[in-house]
Amino acid sequence: MARIVHYLNQFFIGAGGEDAAASPPATQPGPVGPGRRLAQLLGADHEIVATVSCGDDDAAGRPEAIAEIVALIQAAEPDLVVTGPAFTSGRYGLACARVAAAAMATGLPAVAAMHPDNPGIDEAGAAPVVATGEAARLMGAALDVLAAAVAKLLAGGVLTSADGLVGLAPRLPRMADRTAAERAVDLVLARLAGDRDATEVPLPKFDKVTPAPPVTDLAHSTLAILTEGALVPDDNPGSLESARATRWLRYSLAGRETLVPGEWRSVHGGFSTVWANADPHRILPLDAARQLEREGAIGHLHEEFLVTAGNGTSVANARKFGVEWAADLRHSGARAAILTAT
Repeated sequence: MARIVHYLNQFFIGAGGEDAAASPPATQPGPVGPGRRLAQLLGADHEIVATVSCGDDDAAGRPEAIAEIVALIQAAEPDLVVTGPAFTSGRYGLACARVAAAAMATGLPAVAAMHPDNPGIDEAGAAPVVATGEAARLMGAALDVLAAAVAKLLAGGVLTSADGLVGLAPRLPRMADRTAAERAVDLVLARLAGDRDATEVPLPKFDKVTPAPPVTDLAHSTLAILTEGALVPDDNPGSLESARATRWLRYSLAGRETLVPGEWRSVHGGFSTVWANADPHRILPLDAARQLEREGAIGHLHEEFLVTAGNGTSVANARKFGVEWAADLRHSGARAAILTAT
């Protein structure tokens, strides 16, 4: 009988919603929540021996959390690790992908389930990801796909797009049966006939983000300042890249009323930073924020700012940074943020 460990977040094990998002890693015997239906679909030849869980904020925002989760998984000695379904949930998706990737790195086979547009999908590494719908109301169909993928993997099979596998398709050279000119003419004719989708080079899809509602009581809220303007201490101790950032950093504002020129600089590679370095407040308006704080227009200024470089940064990394920033700010107590751009 194949042994499976299932990873879920605090919501799907029934521990709570955002009030339990900081819950640390934990384990329970057997299937829990949607795992019960997954166990039914898998049948008697497969057993979910344990369910490991963690709060979304803790899993996505605390660096040690993933290693702790994987340690709990290893203790159950599974033949396969299953994470999700995470649908389009950002923090949960990051956790599911990272847990699956970390499990694979230890030699444990793993599979994750989430929507193809989930911001965590690029974190899965070598772990396969199968597609789900966008929301938990589609749980039934998601578990059907996941159960079939689990059974195929445990039988020694390899997942393909027919199994719901998502990700970049491998590039395989082949001889075309027609010349490029002939294929191009066919595409033009298809476009003229009204076919807007015909293409040999599919373009990436970008999210449409619904803005958060405005904060109704700034006078009693903690406000954070974020920037993609790559403003860092003058010696750039965190080695933030000037373009195509792979990381974000945090720096303290505690006890500072202003940013002194010469102590801070922008390492952004997409514009001339001369004027920004002459007055760092052009990137990070600490002086104005402190004035608002003194006037009572805001309750409190968060004592750290978060920074990355927006210059050429990939969409996947930008989405990941956004999810991680949101988790970090929830932990800090900040309830509003200003993001400055160049």
